[in-house]
Amino acid sequence: MIDPGHGRLGIARQCGLVSISRSSFYYQGKGESPLNLNLMRLIDAQFLETPWYGSRQMARHLRRLGTCVGRKRVRRLMRLMGLQAIYQAPRTSDPHPAHRVYPYLLRGLEIDRANQVWCTDITYIPMRRGFLYLVATCLREAGASLRRRQVMDWWSRKVLAWRLSNTMDVDFCVEALEAALARHGKPEIFNTDQGSQFTSVAFTQVLKDAGVKISMDGKGRWMDNVFIERLWRSLKYECVYLQAFETGSEARAGIGRWIDYYNTSRPHSAFGGRTPEEVYTGRDAPSPGHAPEMAPEALAA
Repeated sequence: MIDPGHGRLGIARQCGLVSISRSSFYYQGKGESPLNLNLMRLIDAQFLETPWYGSRQMARHLRRLGTCVGRKRVRRLMRLMGLQAIYQAPRTSDPHPAHRVYPYLLRGLEIDRANQVWCTDITYIPMRRGFLYLVATCLREAGASLRRRQVMDWWSRKVLAWRLSNTMDVDFCVEALEAALARHGKPEIFNTDQGSQFTSVAFTQVLKDAGVKISMDGKGRWMDNVFIERLWRSLKYECVYLQAFETGSEARAGIGRWIDYYNTSRPHSAFGGRTPEEVYTGRDAPSPGHAPEMAPEALAA
């Protein structure tokens, strides 16, 4: 996104337009030690089980496993992984002045048709010798139980687009959004959390140009976006943890196979055994006796 050879705009100006510091453009990461990478894998696995663990409780858990680690290191690694305990946190900093926070538009809204609401989120993907970040743009729909459950019920749960990156910058989020728009048209509303990638001008401008209403979860309102954690949990337990990818290309191929399986072959009890693709397109599930698709364990190359 930043072009050092741009004839009219300098690097500082380009960084300002996409709301990143110039030092971020020049920074070259040193990577994490094998010890820290192992800690991150343990933290990630435990966070899926107990997402209310903050750095203090997570450090206690790791020490019970026999790993001598301090809270400060755990806190830094959780921040690096983009993990935050699910509780109402106090406001500790002001948002970037260029990042507008949009109101939450889904409260009390009956969602009853395809492409009415899309959403997106980022998760950490551990590998054998490093880690990546995954962003996915998904379709979500809800019924009348919204007020009672305080979360959005998935209707199709289809993954519309996804991208992998070795940084948490906004570029790969924009790429996934643009791919979803090009492939599936546009939603009426696009909902995100208040992550800096999603509040950035680069991301929100794509939605504005497409004429999409922007909705954002309330600060500290983890329940507004908790449903997508089900997708991350399934992906990690059925694919990522089983395969221990060596390289980014392996991760991209393996995750791609799993997402295709998830969309087209993985039945959901909430849909009466139909897949996200069948719910999205309005097709019926195959008749009894139809040969089942391969299981996640067989997805490895």
